[in-house]
Amino acid sequence: MTGQRTYGGISAAERRTQRRTALLDAALDILGTQGLDKLTVSALCSAAGLNERYYYENFDSREAVLSALFDTIAEELATVLITAVQTAPAAPRAKAHAAITAGIELLTEDPRKAHVALIVSSATPELRTRTIHTTKVFANLVAAEGIDFYGLTEADPDPVITFRATYLVGGLIQTLTSWLHGDLPLTRAELIEHTTDVFVLLGEDLATRLRAE
Repeated sequence: MTGQRTYGGISAAERRTQRRTALLDAALDILGTQGLDKLTVSALCSAAGLNERYYYENFDSREAVLSALFDTIAEELATVLITAVQTAPAAPRAKAHAAITAGIELLTEDPRKAHVALIVSSATPELRTRTIHTTKVFANLVAAEGIDFYGLTEADPDPVITFRATYLVGGLIQTLTSWLHGDLPLTRAELIEHTTDVFVLLGEDLATRLRAE
């Protein structure tokens, strides 16, 4: 006896995953093109081509949809950043440039993702808390990569590493938000270059200081 029925070679769990993905894709499109006010259950199900019962199979509120979509984009971002660092030439600037390029391109080639990640992320108290946590996760990632870039030791307790990583990630979020709003007259390539300059400048300065201690 099998635990799940299959239809056309697709299990019940796989069909549920497909429906959840369709709902999140629909949410991304609605949020990115129409705004938060248009994200209703009926609009979401209509855009996904699904019955409303499948919405409640996956989510219990609009907040849950927003959180799931935000987490999905954050996971995509982490994946492209890590891949970029791992495949870039073994030099701090090359790795920083590759990671920054990958991250900015992910969020700007599909403007809907940037809208969700940088603007909708502050729409509710729950999402603001989630954003703070996610920013900390990415700051920890930057700190870990910086330790590796500059040959430091992970046992180094210096809180300045965490401070600078948090400063860089938070600053990039604010800068990218301003750029998306049209407040910074830079091309995307210029934005990437200037961001790389800042990351490398602060990273090399800190590495020099820590080695001298």
